Amino acid sequence: MAVTKKTVTPAAAKEAAAKTEEIKAETKKTEASTAVKAEAVKKAVKTEAAKAEPEKKEPVKKTAVKKTAVRKTAAKKEPAKKAELKSAVHVQFEGKSYSQEDLLQIAKDVWKYDLKQKAGDLTSVELYVKPEESMVYYVMNGDHTGSFYI
Repeated sequence: MAVTKKTVTPAAAKEAAAKTEEIKAETKKTEASTAVKAEAVKKAVKTEAAKAEPEKKEPVKKTAVKKTAVRKTAAKKEPAKKAELKSAVHVQFEGKSYSQEDLLQIAKDVWKYDLKQKAGDLTSVELYVKPEESMVYYVMNGDHTGSFYI
Protein backbone atom coordinates (compact mmCIF):
# COMPACT_ATOMS: atom_id res chain seq x y z
CA MET A 1 0.00 0.00 0.00
CA ALA A 2 1.16 3.37 -0.86
CA VAL A 3 1.03 6.19 1.65
CA THR A 4 -0.64 9.30 0.39
CA LYS A 5 -0.08 12.70 1.91
CA LYS A 6 -2.90 15.12 2.28
CA THR A 7 -2.17 18.70 1.76
CA VAL A 8 -4.13 21.37 3.52
CA THR A 9 -4.68 24.64 1.82
CA PRO A 10 -4.30 27.82 3.84
CA ALA A 11 -8.00 28.62 3.31
CA ALA A 12 -9.06 25.23 4.70
CA ALA A 13 -6.79 25.71 7.72
CA LYS A 14 -8.35 29.12 8.41
CA GLU A 15 -11.82 27.62 8.08
CA ALA A 16 -10.96 24.78 10.52
CA ALA A 17 -9.48 27.28 13.00
CA ALA A 18 -12.63 29.41 12.78
CA LYS A 19 -14.84 26.38 13.49
CA THR A 20 -12.66 25.44 16.44
CA GLU A 21 -13.01 28.98 17.85
CA GLU A 22 -16.81 28.82 17.41
CA ILE A 23 -16.94 25.52 19.29
CA LYS A 24 -14.81 26.94 22.11
CA ALA A 25 -17.06 30.00 22.35
CA GLU A 26 -20.20 27.85 22.51
CA THR A 27 -18.62 25.68 25.19
CA LYS A 28 -17.83 28.77 27.29
CA LYS A 29 -21.41 30.03 26.88
CA THR A 30 -22.79 26.64 27.96
CA GLU A 31 -20.48 26.54 30.98
CA ALA A 32 -21.51 30.08 31.95
CA SER A 33 -25.23 29.31 31.63
CA THR A 34 -24.76 26.11 33.66
CA ALA A 35 -23.05 28.11 36.41
CA VAL A 36 -25.91 30.64 36.39
CA LYS A 37 -28.47 27.84 36.60
CA ALA A 38 -26.57 26.22 39.47
CA GLU A 39 -26.61 29.52 41.38
CA ALA A 40 -30.35 29.86 40.76
CA VAL A 41 -30.94 26.33 42.06
CA LYS A 42 -28.88 27.06 45.19
CA LYS A 43 -30.92 30.18 45.88
CA ALA A 44 -34.19 28.28 45.37
CA VAL A 45 -33.07 25.56 47.77
CA LYS A 46 -32.15 28.16 50.40
CA THR A 47 -35.52 29.89 50.10
CA GLU A 48 -37.38 26.57 50.32
CA ALA A 49 -35.38 25.63 53.42
CA ALA A 50 -36.24 28.96 54.99
CA LYS A 51 -39.92 28.40 54.23
CA ALA A 52 -39.78 24.88 55.66
CA GLU A 53 -38.56 26.09 59.05
CA PRO A 54 -41.45 26.01 61.53
CA GLU A 55 -42.78 29.36 62.54
CA LYS A 56 -43.45 30.01 66.19
CA LYS A 57 -47.16 30.10 66.79
CA GLU A 58 -49.28 30.78 69.80
CA PRO A 59 -50.17 27.72 71.87
CA VAL A 60 -53.32 26.00 70.72
CA LYS A 61 -56.20 26.12 73.17
CA LYS A 62 -57.16 22.84 74.82
CA THR A 63 -60.71 23.00 73.51
CA ALA A 64 -59.46 23.09 69.94
CA VAL A 65 -57.31 20.04 70.58
CA LYS A 66 -60.24 18.13 72.01
CA LYS A 67 -62.40 18.91 69.00
CA THR A 68 -59.78 17.65 66.57
CA ALA A 69 -59.24 14.52 68.67
CA VAL A 70 -62.96 13.80 68.54
CA ARG A 71 -62.97 14.27 64.78
CA LYS A 72 -60.04 11.91 64.34
CA THR A 73 -61.63 9.13 66.39
CA ALA A 74 -64.89 9.50 64.51
CA ALA A 75 -63.03 9.19 61.22
CA LYS A 76 -61.31 6.01 62.40
CA LYS A 77 -64.60 4.30 63.24
CA GLU A 78 -66.19 4.96 59.86
CA PRO A 79 -64.40 2.36 57.67
CA ALA A 80 -66.65 -0.58 56.85
CA LYS A 81 -65.99 -3.76 58.76
CA LYS A 82 -65.17 -6.90 56.84
CA ALA A 83 -67.68 -9.68 57.24
CA GLU A 84 -66.18 -12.28 59.55
CA LEU A 85 -66.23 -15.83 58.29
CA LYS A 86 -68.19 -18.09 60.60
CA SER A 87 -67.35 -21.75 60.60
CA ALA A 88 -68.29 -24.83 62.59
CA VAL A 89 -66.57 -28.21 62.78
CA HIS A 90 -68.48 -31.29 63.92
CA VAL A 91 -66.99 -34.74 64.29
CA GLN A 92 -69.53 -37.59 64.15
CA PHE A 93 -68.72 -41.25 64.63
CA GLU A 94 -70.22 -44.33 66.32
CA GLY A 95 -73.37 -42.40 67.21
CA LYS A 96 -71.36 -39.63 68.94
CA SER A 97 -71.11 -36.00 67.88
CA TYR A 98 -68.56 -33.42 69.03
CA SER A 99 -68.30 -29.80 67.94
CA GLN A 100 -65.09 -27.81 67.84
CA GLU A 101 -66.16 -25.93 70.98
CA ASP A 102 -66.83 -29.21 72.83
CA LEU A 103 -63.37 -30.57 72.03
CA LEU A 104 -61.74 -27.25 72.97
CA GLN A 105 -63.57 -27.20 76.33
CA ILE A 106 -62.41 -30.75 77.08
CA ALA A 107 -58.83 -29.72 76.21
CA LYS A 108 -59.10 -26.70 78.56
CA ASP A 109 -60.33 -28.98 81.34
CA VAL A 110 -57.36 -31.32 80.75
CA TRP A 111 -55.04 -28.30 80.98
CA LYS A 112 -56.60 -27.07 84.21
CA TYR A 113 -57.39 -30.27 86.11
CA ASP A 114 -55.10 -32.98 84.75
CA LEU A 115 -52.00 -30.87 84.07
CA LYS A 116 -52.67 -28.59 87.08
CA GLN A 117 -52.01 -25.38 85.12
CA LYS A 118 -53.73 -22.00 85.34
CA ALA A 119 -56.45 -21.41 82.73
CA GLY A 120 -54.94 -18.00 81.85
CA ASP A 121 -51.58 -19.60 80.99
CA LEU A 122 -53.04 -21.50 78.02
CA THR A 123 -52.10 -19.58 74.86
CA SER A 124 -52.35 -22.12 72.03
CA VAL A 125 -54.07 -25.45 71.47
CA GLU A 126 -53.72 -27.84 68.54
CA LEU A 127 -56.15 -30.77 68.46
CA TYR A 128 -55.85 -33.88 66.28
CA VAL A 129 -58.97 -36.06 66.25
CA LYS A 130 -58.72 -39.79 65.43
CA PRO A 131 -62.28 -41.12 65.47
CA GLU A 132 -61.23 -44.70 64.68
CA GLU A 133 -59.37 -44.77 68.03
CA SER A 134 -61.89 -42.50 69.89
CA MET A 135 -58.89 -40.32 70.78
CA VAL A 136 -57.96 -36.65 70.55
CA TYR A 137 -54.26 -35.82 70.57
CA TYR A 138 -53.22 -32.33 71.66
CA VAL A 139 -50.29 -29.93 71.74
CA MET A 140 -50.75 -27.09 74.21
CA ASN A 141 -48.51 -24.01 74.31
CA GLY A 142 -46.17 -25.74 71.89
CA ASP A 143 -44.62 -28.10 74.45
CA HIS A 144 -47.31 -29.99 76.39
CA THR A 145 -48.45 -33.07 74.44
CA GLY A 146 -50.88 -35.82 75.28
CA SER A 147 -54.24 -37.30 74.46
CA PHE A 148 -57.72 -37.88 75.86
CA TYR A 149 -60.63 -40.23 75.06
CA ILE A 150 -63.85 -38.99 73.52
